[in-house]
Amino acid sequence: MGNVFAASNPPSSSGGSLAPPPPPLTAPPPVEPKQAPVKAEASKNPGSFEELHKKCKDVFPQPMEGYKLMVNKGLSNHFQVSHSLQLSGMGPGSYHFAATYVGSKQISPSEAYPVLLGDIDTTGSLNAQIIHQLTKRVRGKCVIQTQKSTWVLVQADGEYRGNDFTANLTVGNLDILNESGIVVAHYLQRMTPKLDLGGELLYHYGSGQEVAVMSLAGRYTADKWAATTTVGQAGWHLSYWHKGNENVQVGVEYEYNLRAKDSCVSLGYQLDLPKANVVFRGMVDTNWTVAAVFEKRLLPLPFTFVLSGMVNHVKHQSRFGIGLTIG
Repeated sequence: MGNVFAASNPPSSSGGSLAPPPPPLTAPPPVEPKQAPVKAEASKNPGSFEELHKKCKDVFPQPMEGYKLMVNKGLSNHFQVSHSLQLSGMGPGSYHFAATYVGSKQISPSEAYPVLLGDIDTTGSLNAQIIHQLTKRVRGKCVIQTQKSTWVLVQADGEYRGNDFTANLTVGNLDILNESGIVVAHYLQRMTPKLDLGGELLYHYGSGQEVAVMSLAGRYTADKWAATTTVGQAGWHLSYWHKGNENVQVGVEYEYNLRAKDSCVSLGYQLDLPKANVVFRGMVDTNWTVAAVFEKRLLPLPFTFVLSGMVNHVKHQSRFGIGLTIG
């Protein structure tokens, strides 16, 4: 569940599981054949609950509509800004200004804290996040969102990472005077080197009503594939990710909404062509939606060219986009 509302995820440099320790420079003594690596893998932290389906979701394309220009500028080793301009036939154009600050507290080669993220557009909508590693095992996050100068989300998140488990507590839009708010608790446990089990409890109260929803989840990770399932009172979500080789990844998702009595199966794939600096993502689902995104890095220039398309033949809907990222 993660954020109570659909808050944008922070960059990978600010979250995710801790990087594994570097391999030893010398081979282990023959007295302990393969025992130490197995023990280290069994005690590895399973990561966060909200990233259970992440490997599969990253394979699917994110189509856009219209024209988009993004300019990224690094002002220093810790500070970066970006400008984004998008023109669309589905609505008025928009301009976004975003800023990112990464502190000097180095946790791993890919993680440093604190992290401050901010994004504001021409309508006055703001999305701000603060992420900080408070201790070696405790990480906190605060999210604030406004829409057209109106507060829509104030969220606090605390996460504890043990040797083989992760516990998370999220509180959103807590109003003591009006007695309303949302509380979400996550727990994910590494059972074996390849099996993770966990659960989620969502509690919503306000306007004289109380609702509690519980979900159970499991993930099995092999060398080249991963199968994940989440089952709850609102429905279930199953995903399967498979890596064919260094250049091909495939993902399959099955989602069922118990209240709407609606289900959908999606197939996505990703092709990486390093020699051509090309990444291609495509998908098709049982709602007759076909989508694809083509990304081409124009080296040696710091440009990335993007082509996007989505067509639904039954609903007679289509979206096509073209984009350019500088920096």
